[in-house]
Amino acid sequence: MNLEIEANTRITLNFSLALETGEEVDSNFGHDPVSFVMGDGSLLPGFERRLLGMRAGDEAEFRVPPDEGFGEPQDDNIQTIPRADFDAETPVEPGMLFTFADAAGGEVPGMVAEVNEETVTVDFNHPLSGRTIHFKVKIARVEPAELH
Repeated sequence: MNLEIEANTRITLNFSLALETGEEVDSNFGHDPVSFVMGDGSLLPGFERRLLGMRAGDEAEFRVPPDEGFGEPQDDNIQTIPRADFDAETPVEPGMLFTFADAAGGEVPGMVAEVNEETVTVDFNHPLSGRTIHFKVKIARVEPAELH
């Protein structure tokens, strides 16, 4: 059974994500491969689309531009929050990551961009937004997705 990756297949793979600089962001090479079902939201559509038609044993490398990866940074995602909203005991410095409640009651990560006496500027853009990602995969298995 040598299935091709398509909708409703379960893919087991090793992968790595790296920046244009070669800096590795995430990788599970050297570890057990991970499994997901095509279209379940585990991978961004721009990454999934590149796997279509691959089979077990295939290896490939792709460049994923920002518009198909983590998007472009949006000015609307940079917000100024009163310093008083942060615990006075908590040090707040640029580069620190905090988790904030969103309007729907979920959690959203934001990185501190700037701090002054009165305000803290927080960037809610994905840290990889605006970056071209080098996506490397090795397909271990392709199986029909089990229907639940």
